Amino acid sequence: MPAHWQTTRYCIDLSRPQVMGIVNVTPDSFSDGGRHGSTRAALSHCERLVAEGADILDIGGESTRPGATAPSAEDEAARVMPVIEGALRLGVPVSVDTSEPLVMQQALALGVDIVNDVRALRRPGALACVAGHRSAGVCLMHMRGEPDTMQTMTDYADVVAEVALWLRERAAAVVAAGIDAQRLLLDPGIGFAKGPEDNLRLLRAQRELAAAVPRPLLVGWSRKGTLGLITGRPVGERLAASVAAALAAVHHGAAVVRVHDVAATVDALKVWQAAQATPMHSPTGA
Repeated sequence: MPAHWQTTRYCIDLSRPQVMGIVNVTPDSFSDGGRHGSTRAALSHCERLVAEGADILDIGGESTRPGATAPSAEDEAARVMPVIEGALRLGVPVSVDTSEPLVMQQALALGVDIVNDVRALRRPGALACVAGHRSAGVCLMHMRGEPDTMQTMTDYADVVAEVALWLRERAAAVVAAGIDAQRLLLDPGIGFAKGPEDNLRLLRAQRELAAAVPRPLLVGWSRKGTLGLITGRPVGERLAASVAAALAAVHHGAAVVRVHDVAATVDALKVWQAAQATPMHSPTGA
């Protein structure tokens, strides 16, 4: 499988798992809504995530939690553009988390590296907007319906096979529109139009899923509701569960994990990577 992700300014090496840090510039995100709602607070959070080891920053102005109402394109753009402009100076790839062509267009004009779209460039004008850019990366996510309806659309006969087929078909459509395959990553959409058992099935069979799609996987388990059901913990107490899920995703072949808790995830991945390496002889007790 290809080991690089082509983006506007960077060709990202996927031979090592990449950590994408979440920056929600929204008043109503399920986990941290309002905490980084101002440009100053969001930029401070970007700087913190980079210091903690984030490989990529993902900046979004729309909450896509179940039942969320989308802001206008103009409001979303006003939230995220000043943050993107500042984040582009921090020395890491910057992603805009959006489905809105207006927001994509403005972000690409600023020089954003990646468009991360939970609707997989299916809104009118979105595909043409990204296809018109020579090199920006894109992540296509599987979702049925919209955030306010998606949890009524969880009737899968075989969630792994159906998600794989959908991602293959969507990737083919995007490539046919002129976007080079090296610019793509694919996201199974944990928690988006999926019940808890669907999410766990996608994790257990993630290697099977990865083998069935044409590009590497980006996976987001951070603080998701399924982790709350497993642990009994509220959203603010899911650090350990989120790190465990990120490690499991990487162990099963995820190229990028999208997380809130960057420092803990980076440390855990360092230990995981050390454990995968050929062991060196060392003194007893070392």
